[in-house]
Amino acid sequence: MSGSRPSNDDFGARLSFDRGEPGRRAVDVPAWAGEETPLPDDRLLRDSVRLPELSQGGLVRYYTAMSVRNFGIDSGTYPLGSCTMKYNPKVNDTVANLPGLARAHPQAPAEDIQGTLRIQLELGRGLGELTGLPNVSFAPAAGAHGELAGVFMVARALEDRGELETRRRILVPDSAHGTNPATAAMAGFKVTQIPTGADGSLDRVTIERELDETVAAVMVTAPNTLGLWENGIEEVAGLIHDAGGYLYGDGANFNAIMGRIRFGDLGFDVVHLNLHKSFSTPHGGGGPGAGPVCCSEELAPYLPTPVVEEGDDGLVRLVAPERSIGRLQQFQGNAGVLVRAYAYMRALGLDGLRAASGQAVLNANYVRALLHGHYDLPYDRPVLHEVVFSGSRQRRELGVRTYDIAKRLIDHGFHPPTVYFPLIVEEALMIEPTESEPPEAIEALVDALISVADEAESDPDTLHHAPWTAPIGRLDEATAARRPVLRWQDGS
Repeated sequence: MSGSRPSNDDFGARLSFDRGEPGRRAVDVPAWAGEETPLPDDRLLRDSVRLPELSQGGLVRYYTAMSVRNFGIDSGTYPLGSCTMKYNPKVNDTVANLPGLARAHPQAPAEDIQGTLRIQLELGRGLGELTGLPNVSFAPAAGAHGELAGVFMVARALEDRGELETRRRILVPDSAHGTNPATAAMAGFKVTQIPTGADGSLDRVTIERELDETVAAVMVTAPNTLGLWENGIEEVAGLIHDAGGYLYGDGANFNAIMGRIRFGDLGFDVVHLNLHKSFSTPHGGGGPGAGPVCCSEELAPYLPTPVVEEGDDGLVRLVAPERSIGRLQQFQGNAGVLVRAYAYMRALGLDGLRAASGQAVLNANYVRALLHGHYDLPYDRPVLHEVVFSGSRQRRELGVRTYDIAKRLIDHGFHPPTVYFPLIVEEALMIEPTESEPPEAIEALVDALISVADEAESDPDTLHHAPWTAPIGRLDEATAARRPVLRWQDGS
């Protein structure tokens, strides 16, 4: 008899369609008392729509069961490299949900939304001070969007200089975020790849050789995706400017240097920041995000519209820069994300932001020290926000891939780190603990990774088929990507 009844675990795995029974309802819909309106044409009608029918209790249990399967920073350590999955203080959400901010209409007259606009004004001033690039636009919706804005700004500036036709190349390091070369190509430039030197920084010889009158800009991620500082970046900036080009900064890894190093002081001309990373907005699954672009006085006329400006009358308004590249999206950016970033910045202040970046660097180096020797470390020097190990030894000697290691880590209760990126590191394991994690959480993550490394030697087959304890086992990801099932269908 027991074999014919689903267990609680089985029931928790069932879709809403499979849980329902005809006639069950989660709500009562009152009868319509108004005038009837004609139905659409017959060709637009169908006889039935299969919808799940659940009681209110059943519906709540379904969504609760689904929610606990989601892994988030509130669930545990989330060591995705290059993603800065840090804890998001709940006060940020409280502030963003204040009625006067959450209900502000983006098309309301400026005088009616002075609170929202002043928040953006003060946030912009703060980011300008932190980056050393005082001119800011909040129009970009995310980091790659900010990149696109920055490259378009460079193109417009070169056009005004009469050099756009000759300067058609952008130099991009091979350790850059993948969006960097894609952005340059989308903006119509030819991408020239710059190799990484033996110390993990840009290869100076190649930079000097490639810089000429055809170069529009060099895009540099600082710190780079190896978790390392770009040694000599000030001198490189001087070389770029002497050659007539611009230096673009990918600020996605700003969490390692905020309050300590300013892009403008290093010679960067334009940079984007990922507020949903460094400034603590929940992200993942495609959003929400904000990628404000900050720039020098020279490039300020080209910022995307609108920008926030305070008039002589004390009123804050949205205005269009003189030579703006135009709009990137509707209205003035993701306002809720901007409010959260402002709340975070005001709560911490300069000293708090500096402390956060310091703790993030300390935590990454703690991972590096504890895990040293258990996996290969291609660039063995102190890191900043993240550390990139390699599973190349495990693959070469034991037939265990980094992919297997990541999947087995799920059985230990951890979200896997970023794998196979950056591309210049074979079998890469990219770990970013952020400042949010206490020492015991970092030690538990490292213990799990060491356990997996030991298991790779003693029982590699277990890793090949992991995860074993997750609700869903290992998937055929290639087939899932090529032939995804996008909707539920019954078996009939």
